[in-house]
Amino acid sequence: MKSDSSISAGPLRGLGGPLRSSEPVRAARARAPAVDLLEEAADLLVVHLDFRAALETCERAWQSLANHALAEEPAGTSLEVKCSLCVVGIQALAEMDRWQEVLSWVLQYYQVPEKLPPKVLELCILLYSKMQEPGAVLDVVGAWLQDPANQDLPEYGALAEFHVQRVLLPLGRLSEAEELVVGSAAFGEAQRLDILQAIDTARQRQGQEHSGSEEAPKPNREGSVSHKFLSLPMLVRQLWDSAVSHFFSLPFKKSLLAALILCLLVVRLDPASPSSLPFLYKLAQLFRWIRKAASSRLCQLRIRD
Repeated sequence: MKSDSSISAGPLRGLGGPLRSSEPVRAARARAPAVDLLEEAADLLVVHLDFRAALETCERAWQSLANHALAEEPAGTSLEVKCSLCVVGIQALAEMDRWQEVLSWVLQYYQVPEKLPPKVLELCILLYSKMQEPGAVLDVVGAWLQDPANQDLPEYGALAEFHVQRVLLPLGRLSEAEELVVGSAAFGEAQRLDILQAIDTARQRQGQEHSGSEEAPKPNREGSVSHKFLSLPMLVRQLWDSAVSHFFSLPFKKSLLAALILCLLVVRLDPASPSSLPFLYKLAQLFRWIRKAASSRLCQLRIRD
């Protein structure tokens, strides 16, 4: 059995002489299965582009961590392995267009939002904000930021600013964003001023959109009224076309009365109003034209007979 030269050379040089028989030989510490599975999942994701297999490998690594904790490894190593598994799993879900499952997939391993690593939480915010669904992470990030244990982390200030810019401002929760920035000691003075200025700009834009939405229905109503009057002559013309044939068989006075009643019902004019006189004048001209057309038609029929 050959020994690894890279492992044995170090101790030999450090001791400065040959190994004594009384000294115990330190065996190389085997890596945890979860670490090997993490490397395999990353290889499947990046090299082979097999996203489903990468996700399944991450899940097997999580199961391995649950069965065999990294007891011999430093505490930071175990946290780093878990965080890296989440990053690979999130990327695999996003590549398969299953980004809606990301938050629930991550929380099944960390149980509560307060325990999520800052890197994982930042990645979730970035993903859901890019997919224009920032409301999906609103409660999760809020719970993480309110946890006292997380407020001492060096990443807290950057993550809080990311939450304001990517979640609260797009959702229009300006008062909540302002309260977070003012009440947190994680922001520097220059950083706080920049964020407050962005909140103020968003508030002004929101006020302009609100005032614009109130004025918007007026042109719509005017447009609908103008559209009604533009289509009204076409409607009246269609009614006349369908009724002219019947008017020819009736005495002229009865036809005139029926058409006048029809116009008054459709247009709803007041005959006593001065504004209706031009319309009635044109209507009288139309009736004269109808009478001439009826007379000429009758003459043609008599000639043929």
